[in-house]
Amino acid sequence: MSQSSDPLRPGDHVDGVAAPSQPPLGVRGWARFLWRQLTSMRTAIVLLLLLAVAAIPGSLVPQESSDPNGVIQVRADNPELIWLYDALSLHDVYSSPWFSAIYILLFTSLVGCVVPRLAHHWKAMRAQPPRTPARLSRLVGFQTVPGDASDLDRADRVLRRLGYRTARYGDSVSAERGYLRETGNLLFHLSMLGLLLVIGRGSGFGYDGQRLLVEGRGFANTLSSYDSFSSGQWFDEGSLEPFAVVLDDLQVEYETENRDAIGAPLDFTALVSVTEDGAERDAQIKVNEPLNVAGADLYLISNGYAPRISVRDASGQVVYDQYTPFLAQDDAMTSLGVIKLPDGLEEQLGLRGFFYPTAVPLDTGALASAYPDLANPVLSLQAFAGDLGLDRGVPRSVYALETDEMTQIAGGDSGTDALTLAPGQTIDIPGGLGTITFEDVRRYGVIEVHVDHTQTPVFWITVLLFASLLASLLVPRRRMWVKAAGDRLELAGLARGEDPTLERAVDDLARRLVDEGSAARGDDASAATDAVGATAGEARPAGPTDRPRE
Repeated sequence: MSQSSDPLRPGDHVDGVAAPSQPPLGVRGWARFLWRQLTSMRTAIVLLLLLAVAAIPGSLVPQESSDPNGVIQVRADNPELIWLYDALSLHDVYSSPWFSAIYILLFTSLVGCVVPRLAHHWKAMRAQPPRTPARLSRLVGFQTVPGDASDLDRADRVLRRLGYRTARYGDSVSAERGYLRETGNLLFHLSMLGLLLVIGRGSGFGYDGQRLLVEGRGFANTLSSYDSFSSGQWFDEGSLEPFAVVLDDLQVEYETENRDAIGAPLDFTALVSVTEDGAERDAQIKVNEPLNVAGADLYLISNGYAPRISVRDASGQVVYDQYTPFLAQDDAMTSLGVIKLPDGLEEQLGLRGFFYPTAVPLDTGALASAYPDLANPVLSLQAFAGDLGLDRGVPRSVYALETDEMTQIAGGDSGTDALTLAPGQTIDIPGGLGTITFEDVRRYGVIEVHVDHTQTPVFWITVLLFASLLASLLVPRRRMWVKAAGDRLELAGLARGEDPTLERAVDDLARRLVDEGSAARGDDASAATDAVGATAGEARPAGPTDRPRE
C-alpha cells in the first residue's frame, strides 16, 4: 500500500477499497450541533465574559436613562460621532439589540446546560451505589482488616454514620457520598440564572429621582416634584409611595485645627422632617448613611449655597424674589449661578455671578473665597440685557446663560463695574431697569430618592452563589467498598475527580471498623490500632490508570 501525506477524502480508494464517507448533517443535524455548542459550559463562560465587556460602554458613555444632560453635552461636543452613537445605541447600551442578544444567548446557554444536568443528577441521587469491583487491590487506599462476612452489617452502619449511602451486594458493601458537590455545582448555575433574571427584570421597576431642596423647603414623592427623574422600562407612576420630606437644616462641619487642611469638610448632616402614612417624624441623612422612607432610600449627594435675590423694576414692583442655587466651583465653595428674567422689566435681563462665602480681595482686585463657611458672604453679578433666547423652542440649562444676542451692561468689558452686594444690600441695575437686593443666603442639599427592587434578592442570590460554589469546590465525591474475603475485610476507595484525602478516608474507615470490632469482642484498643497499621501496608494502588471499569 502506498504511503501518502494527503488526507483521505470521500470517494478516494485505498488498495481498491473506497474510503468511508459520512452522511450529510442536514437541517436537524446542524440544529442539534449548534444547540450543543450553545449549551456547552465553555460557551456560557465566553458569553458571560462577553456580557461584562459589553457593559463597559455603558459606564464610559453617558446613558439616556441616567444622565440625559450628559448625553446632550457629549453629542454637542462630538457632532462628528453622532452617527456612531446612534448606530451602536451607545447612549442606551443596556436596551440595545446587541447587548440584549448577548444577554438572551447567555440565559439560553445556562438553561440548556443546567436543565439536562438537573434530570441526570436527580436520577443519580435516587440510584443505588455501584456494584463492588472485582479487584479492590487496584484501587486507592486498599487495605485489609480482621473480619468476615458477619461484620458487613457493622461496616454498613459505620459507613452510614459517615454520611454514605450504602447498598449490599452479596459479600460486600458499596457506599457513595458527595452528591452535595454536584448539587452545589447546579445551584451555582441556577444562582447565575436567577441573578441574570432578577437584574434584567427587577431593575425595570426601579427609579431614581433627584430634588434640590433649600433649607425650609420640601417636596412630595410625585413625578412632577423631581428636578430629574429616570426609571426602568416597566415603571408605573402609580407605584410611587406617598410621602413628603422637608429639609429643616443642613449642617456641615469643617476642619478648623489642622492648618494643612483648614476648611476641609468633615461631616454633612441633613436634618429632615418626614411625613409618611399621615404621621410626621424627624430624621437625618448623612453621606453614605441613607434614610429609608416607604421602601425608598434617600441619599444626600451634594450641597451648596442659595442666595435669596430680589429684583424690582423702576417703579419698585417686585419681579423676582427667590432662593437661587449656585453651583460650587472649588473646595472653598466659590459658587456660580445664573438668573434669567424674561418678563417684568423693560428689557429681558440675564444675571451671571459668583457667590463667595468668605470673600477676600486678591492683588488683581478680583474676589476669591478663603473659607467654605459663611464668614464674609459677598455676591458679584454680571448683567446682560437683550434676548435670552427662551422663545426659540430650544431647551436651555438653568445654569447656563446664552449671551450671543445680549449686551453686557455690568461687569466684564461693559465699562461698568460688576454688581457687588453683601447680605441686605441693594444696588441699581445700569440703564435704569430697576434694583437688585441680596436679601440673605441659605444652604441647599440635593436629595436622591432611589428605589431598587433587586437589592434584597441579589443579596440572597449572591449568598447562595458563594455557598454553592464552596460546596462544589470543597465537598469530595467518593465511593467506598468493604468486601469480605475469608477471614479478612478488604477496603478501598475511588474518587470522582480530585480527592487528595481519599486514602486518609480509607484509613479512617479501617480504624473505625477495627475499633468497633474490638469493642464488640472486648479486645485491647492498642492491639486494634496495631492491627490496622499492620494491614494498611499490604497493598496500595498501582496507579490511576489501573482503576477497574465499573
